Amino acid sequence: MPLQKPYYRCLILVLIFTFCASLSVFAQKTREQLEREKSENQNKIKEIQNILKQTSSQKNVNLGQLRALNQQINTYKKQIDLLSDDLDLLDKELKVLEKKQQELAASLAKVKEEYGRMIYEASKRNAYLNQLVFLFSSGTFNQFVLRYKYLKQYTEARQGQVKEMEVLEAQLQSERRRITSKKTQQKTVLDTRLTESTKLEGLKTKQNEVIQELSQKEVELRKQIAENKRATDFLEANIRRIAERERRERLEREKKEREEREARRKVERERLARENAEREKKGEAAVVAEPKEEEPVVSSGGMNEEETTLASSFTASQARLPWPVKGFISGHFGQRPHPVLKGVMVDNLGVDIQTSAGDPVRSVYDGVVLDVTQMPGMGSVVAIQHGNYMTIYAKMSGVSVRPGQKIKARENIGRVATDSDGTSELQFQIWKNTSRLNPENWLIRR
Repeated sequence: MPLQKPYYRCLILVLIFTFCASLSVFAQKTREQLEREKSENQNKIKEIQNILKQTSSQKNVNLGQLRALNQQINTYKKQIDLLSDDLDLLDKELKVLEKKQQELAASLAKVKEEYGRMIYEASKRNAYLNQLVFLFSSGTFNQFVLRYKYLKQYTEARQGQVKEMEVLEAQLQSERRRITSKKTQQKTVLDTRLTESTKLEGLKTKQNEVIQELSQKEVELRKQIAENKRATDFLEANIRRIAERERRERLEREKKEREEREARRKVERERLARENAEREKKGEAAVVAEPKEEEPVVSSGGMNEEETTLASSFTASQARLPWPVKGFISGHFGQRPHPVLKGVMVDNLGVDIQTSAGDPVRSVYDGVVLDVTQMPGMGSVVAIQHGNYMTIYAKMSGVSVRPGQKIKARENIGRVATDSDGTSELQFQIWKNTSRLNPENWLIRR
């Protein structure tokens, strides 16, 4: 009777474990990504909570408080969605583990059954005596050797089954512990989601209260809108004045360089004419060479080589610029409905980034400070040139740069100012020549 070897069964088990391991690795990558997103969003919740505390410390409700509440609600909604994704992932991981547990349990039962049959057959006879009779009843020495090898293989097979059972038992216990751990983790995530949902409902209640209170201040809000409109118009006019001034200076520089090149060519032509006249008197052939054309010093638009390189690298940095301050976008680019007053639209030249009081403002890219000025309703305003691009930082205080100064990316240029409502908000804009751009398309995604 040929012996059953456990090697093929072990090979099958190895393949099963390899498949399960590959599923585990795939799930682990998703798990790592999910945990990273949860951590990042939790940091945003804490950051916005600090901003909300600052605006909520004022006696009267204000738009800054409402915007912080809106943003906090959005981050809590995202956190709840991430926790739901976490529960789905845990459910998938549990199914994989339970399937693996079932396969291990079935394999262990089969090995035990086979081992039991071998023990039973061995117990029906005196194994030691039967083995001696089996050996010494050999007709030849070769037969004796073959029978000895057979008995040795039989013994090794039994020992291999014992080891296999021990390994399977250990793996089964390990999978049971992992399943228990996953179920505990699942319950923790479920409880966390419930807690976050309760917090979200509390924020929504507070949001409705703030909206109702602000709705009763329509006259004050409309006055504030008018003041902001005047400040924005004044700022836009100043930016266009700066952009137009820079454009004229670049064109004048280009014109001057062109005139200088023409003057040099004229001098060279006159020199050649004199030389030809002298050669003609001597009866020599005239020089027919034309003055060598000079390469233009400036490019189209009047930018020099350094400015052109800077503008090109700035263009390539779209969607990769660092944020000028920490915080969240409280006012989006372009025309948007007012958060409280129905039917009222407000226009934003850039984006408003709400942050904590006194937070540092940093340049988003290398450049040169074009202008530093104080404006009604906008506080200190800094304009930085990046070739034919320009970034604007308004509603600042404690400016630490001056016109003409070269600036590096992420270099501090001042601090965010805080208005009478206790709101700290930076107005950030990006312009290309005299055209305003949407900063959200340029800043790195958060």
